[in-house]
Amino acid sequence: MTSRRRRTRTSLTSVLVALALAVGGYALHTAGIIAPDAEAAPASTAVPTGTDAPTIETEPGAPGTTRASRTDAPSAPSATDADAATAATARAELAALPVKGKAPATGYDRVGDFGTAWLDVDRNGCDTRNDVLARDLSAITRQGPCRVLTGTLVSPYTGATIGFVRGERTSTLVQIDHVVALENAWRTGAQQLSQRERESLANDPANLFAVDQHSNAQKRSGDAATWLPADKSFRCTYIEHQVAVKTKYRLWVAPAEHDAMARILRTC
Repeated sequence: MTSRRRRTRTSLTSVLVALALAVGGYALHTAGIIAPDAEAAPASTAVPTGTDAPTIETEPGAPGTTRASRTDAPSAPSATDADAATAATARAELAALPVKGKAPATGYDRVGDFGTAWLDVDRNGCDTRNDVLARDLSAITRQGPCRVLTGTLVSPYTGATIGFVRGERTSTLVQIDHVVALENAWRTGAQQLSQRERESLANDPANLFAVDQHSNAQKRSGDAATWLPADKSFRCTYIEHQVAVKTKYRLWVAPAEHDAMARILRTC
């Protein structure tokens, strides 16, 4: 009899303990402290990747820290996209330029109308020729902060490589070309500009390229209808600069010049 009572009390105690554990577990689950096994992800489970999921990467130099980067983030515009945008801008600007015949060149005076070559219109302490040589040549050496003594030019007009050495007989092998020739500018609206505006046009970096002597001598004051760079791959850039300069300084284009520009820009 005594043994039976003990077994009954033991069974009752076990039931009460199990019931207490069950009630406590339910309370913890309801409070969100314990998650069901089906919803808990092991710490070692990798984060799935895909078009909508961030990729977790360890931040360089910061052990234990992470950063999220979207795998579908847009990429930076390509060079082709930038070239297409530039060409589209040039076509729109060309369409807005006045088209009419050239004015007579009577009275044209390079120094009197556009200033001495080369001025320091940006007041950086260096004249424009040395600024352009420093910009367009590679492996340059200088005397002082401005004077370019040597360097290497790949002429944008031909693609030829030219070694530049400053000297009486060698400096002229590399020349600075006005993309919109100054006489052409004079005959297409620059007569109406102020002296300061004409000097700015003559020294504007957007209107200047360091080039080979032969191309500069061949071009002279020609416009797009009479002269284009021998290197066809540079013609889009060349015409885009001409259009930008004519737009900036409120110049016009002659009919044949306009048509030549439009023909090149259609290929860009």
